[in-house]
Amino acid sequence: MKKLLIALVTLLPTLAIAAGGQVHLEDANVDLHDKASLERGLGLFQHYCSGCHSTQYQRYERVANDLGISADDMRNKYMFTDAKIGELMQNAIPPKDAAKWFGATPPDLTLVARVRGEDWVYSYLKGFYKDPSRPFGVNNTVFPSVGMPHVLEELQGTPVKQEDGTIVVSGGKLNAEEYDQAVRDITGFLVYSAEPVKLERQALGWWVLGFLFIFFIVAYLLKKEYWKDVH
Repeated sequence: MKKLLIALVTLLPTLAIAAGGQVHLEDANVDLHDKASLERGLGLFQHYCSGCHSTQYQRYERVANDLGISADDMRNKYMFTDAKIGELMQNAIPPKDAAKWFGATPPDLTLVARVRGEDWVYSYLKGFYKDPSRPFGVNNTVFPSVGMPHVLEELQGTPVKQEDGTIVVSGGKLNAEEYDQAVRDITGFLVYSAEPVKLERQALGWWVLGFLFIFFIVAYLLKKEYWKDVH
């Protein structure tokens, strides 16, 4: 009991920090049935994110099959290394070099949507703002002092944080709605990558519930038949 109390007292500062560090997350509204969105997300991820981040627990071929992409299109549009289509989706930077350039090795993002949640990923990608005091010139409202450049800045434009906390953007290739959709597409791809069988699992769950319902009726009728002569 004494050890438990000590552990709880030790955790109190951590719990206080966690409670005080909460930020508002926007709804990602990801639709895993929208394969066109997932493919756009794959393209954006490969062009803007895969140079540093990998999705090494996912295979090119599996992604192509799941999203309805031909092998030739996968090779020509979304594979920028000499990897074979059956290989894992690794990035091209050696971990030691990445750690030297960025201060830490960029994390693998296969499971980030499952660990952080899709709303966190979506809000994080929309949360960058200009901050000259940071090494890469940007900060993030969801992940303060993040050690990552704003790789989507050419799409969004330069985000400037105002005194009231709002972010004003200018100079991007996309307007606000188009950028929101682009971020949603990337988020959707990462949600898919974190659990490629999610839709299959959910569909199978309904079949299991249906079987259990029918089995319950049969079991109930059988119970009544067995017990009708007892009374």
